[in-house]
Amino acid sequence: MKYIAGEFDVVVVGAGHAGCEASLASARLGAKTAVLATDLASVAMMPCNPNIGGTAKGHLVREIDALGGEMGVNIDHSYIQSRMLNTSKGPAVHSLRAQADKYKYAQRMKHTLENTENLYLRQGEIVEIDIVNNEVKGVLTRNGAYYKTKAVVLATGVYLKSKIIIGEVEYESGPSGLMGANILSEDLIKHGIKLRRFKTGTPARINRRSVDFSKMVEQKGDENVVPFSFMSEDIEREQVSCYLTYSSDKTKSVVLDNIHRSPLYNGSIKSVGPRYCPSFEDKIMRFPEKEQHQIFIEPEGENTEELYIGGMSSSLPEEVQLQMIRSVIGLENAEVMRTGYAIEYDCIDPTQLKLSLEFKEISGLFSAGQMNGSSGYEEAASQGLIAGINAALKIKNKQPLILNRSDAYIGVLIDDLVTKGTEEPYRVMTSRSEYRLLLRQDNADLRLTEIGYKVGLVSEERYEKFLKRKSAIESEVKRIENLQITNKQEVNEFLEKLNSVPLRKPISLYELIKRPELNYFMVAPLDAERPELPKDIQDQVNIMSKYEGYIKKQLEQVDQFKKMENKLIPEKFDYKSVKGLRIEAVQKLIKMAPVNMGQASRISGVSPADISVLLIALEQYNRKVSVKEDLV
Repeated sequence: MKYIAGEFDVVVVGAGHAGCEASLASARLGAKTAVLATDLASVAMMPCNPNIGGTAKGHLVREIDALGGEMGVNIDHSYIQSRMLNTSKGPAVHSLRAQADKYKYAQRMKHTLENTENLYLRQGEIVEIDIVNNEVKGVLTRNGAYYKTKAVVLATGVYLKSKIIIGEVEYESGPSGLMGANILSEDLIKHGIKLRRFKTGTPARINRRSVDFSKMVEQKGDENVVPFSFMSEDIEREQVSCYLTYSSDKTKSVVLDNIHRSPLYNGSIKSVGPRYCPSFEDKIMRFPEKEQHQIFIEPEGENTEELYIGGMSSSLPEEVQLQMIRSVIGLENAEVMRTGYAIEYDCIDPTQLKLSLEFKEISGLFSAGQMNGSSGYEEAASQGLIAGINAALKIKNKQPLILNRSDAYIGVLIDDLVTKGTEEPYRVMTSRSEYRLLLRQDNADLRLTEIGYKVGLVSEERYEKFLKRKSAIESEVKRIENLQITNKQEVNEFLEKLNSVPLRKPISLYELIKRPELNYFMVAPLDAERPELPKDIQDQVNIMSKYEGYIKKQLEQVDQFKKMENKLIPEKFDYKSVKGLRIEAVQKLIKMAPVNMGQASRISGVSPADISVLLIALEQYNRKVSVKEDLV
C-alpha cells in the first residue's frame, strides 16, 4: 500500500557527496527539496580514502566553492592534514589535498543539511520513479511513502544492486556493510534507461597500535595551510602526520601465489574498474618489473585508531589480504580491523543525458555522481551541484546552467561524460583540459563566482568579498605595469645577484617579472611602495604577470572554441537530410543530439569532414529560417 507522504519541488535520491551538493543547491535556490538516503548514517560518508582534493580534484573543489557549493567549506572545518601538491611544477597543476577526519566531515555535512531552509532529510529507499508521458511526477519508497515532485536527481552512488566481493565470498551489500538498493534498477530499465555494471574497491583498515612507524617516512602537512574555500580565512590547526612505506618481495610473492583466487583474474568480476585506482594485485600483474610499490598510511580521524592503507585496494580473500599487509615494511604485526573489498554496482550510460544532466527523454529527471559512471567524491559533488542547480532552475522555467570546457573543470568533466561517454569509472585529470593554464585552482573564484551569483547560489557576503579580491588584484597588476624600474647601478647589481641580465634601459616591473629566473616575490626589494597584500592576491599577480603571454594564447584558443559553441543546432535538426554526412555520423548525431557545433565536433565517430558538411548545412538551414521569418 502507498500513501501520499508529501509534495516537493525536487527530490534527491541518495545523500552521498553528489546528493548533498544537489539537495543543498536546490534548497538554497528556494526549491522545497527532499533528500532520501537508505540509511542516514551514509550521509556524506567516505567509504574509501578519507581525503578531499588531489591532482585536478582540488580544482573541482575550488570550483564547487566558487559557485556556492559546500564541499570546500566542509573540508576546511574537518581537515586533519593539508598539502599543496605539484608545487615543483607550473601553477596550472598545483592541487590542494586535505586528509579529512571522515567522521567530522560527515557529521558537519549532515548537520548542514538538517539546518538548511527548504531542505528535508529522510531515511528511505526509493524503489520507483513515477513517470507519466516522459515527465517526472513523483517517487515511491519501499515503505510505501509516495512523494509528489516536479524534479528528481538520481545520486545513488555505488548502491544500485551493489555486491561485495572478497575472494570467493560474494554477497549483496552497499559499502561499509550498509544496505544496498536492489529494486530501483529494474524500475529505471522499465523507463528505457540503459544501465551498465562498474566496479570499485577499497583497501583494508588497520589499528594504529600495531604499526611500526619507525620504518616509514613521515609526511607532514604544509606549514602554511591554504583553504579550499575562498570564504575561509584562518583555518590553521595542529595537523596529523601521514606515512609512506613500501611493499616487499614477499608482498609480490603472496599476490602471485594467490592470483588464481583473485576475483579480477579468475573471472568472478566481469565489470569494469577504475583505471587510475587499480587494485594492488592488478599493479603486481601489470607491472611485473617493479620491485616495490608505494603504500601510504593515512589516519581516518582524530578520535579513532583506524588507519587507511592507501595504494593497497584489494579483493583477494581475507586471509590472503592479511598475509599481504603483514609483508609490507612496518606492517609486520598489523591488526586488520576491516577487510578490503571490491564492490560492483549499476550505473547509467551518461550519453543519455543533456549537458544540464537532465535525461534527454525524461523531463525533470536528472542524474549525478557515480550514477553517471564517474569515480571520486569530488567528481560526484561537482555533478551534484550542477544537477541540483538545474533541477531548481527547471521548476522555475529558467534556462539551465551549463559550464563550457573553457569555463571550468566541472565543464570538462560533464562534457566528457555526456558527449564522449565512458567505458570505465571516469576520473578528472589536468591533462583532460585543453585550457588548463586558464582553469587553475587559484583563480576559480575569478572564473565562476559571478556565474554563481547570477544563478542565485552565491551570497551577498561572498560576492562582496569576491569583488574586493578581484579589485585588489587588478589594482596591483595596474600598479606594477606603471612602475618603472631604472637601469641604475644598484638595480643592476641586484639583478646580477639573481643571475639576471642587467637592464640597458628602464622597464616596468610587470615586464621584468616575466624573465624566467625572476618572479613577483624575488623583485620585492626593487619595489619600495609595494602594499601589504594577502598571499593569495600576491600569488595571483605573480601568475598573471609571469604567464601573460601563455594566457593570451589560450584566450585566443577559447575565442575560437566559443565560435563553435555559439553555433547552435536546432533541437529537431534533420541529420538524415544532410547530403555528404556519413551514415555513422548521422547515427551518432541523432543519438547524442548535440546542442551546438562544438559539442558535435567532440562526438566519437563524427569526423572533421562531417563537421565541415554539417556547418554548411546548418548555415543553409538558418538562411531558410531567416527568409521565412522575414516573409511573416
